[in-house]
Amino acid sequence: MVRLTNPAASVRLVAVLVVGALSLSACATQKYVDEQIAGVNSRIGTVDAKAQDAIQRADAASSAAQAAAADARNANERLDQLTPRVDRLEQRPAKMPRN
Repeated sequence: MVRLTNPAASVRLVAVLVVGALSLSACATQKYVDEQIAGVNSRIGTVDAKAQDAIQRADAASSAAQAAAADARNANERLDQLTPRVDRLEQRPAKMPRN
């Protein structure tokens, strides 16, 4: 073992060794990065598929709502056409029954 007589030099040596060890341990291998990215891509793919399904369902619901609105407009138009006829029938005097 090397014995340093200067305490400042030994502190510097320890600091250099610690920084060197920490800098080497922070390196990620390409395999590790690829594995992590593959996991994230898998989760993104799942979320994207769910989002696309939700969009398709929303489009189908929108189409159904538009069709229902068109049917309601048609029913209202027919009702508006029948209203004057019903009013006329209600205003006619009732016929007296024959004896």
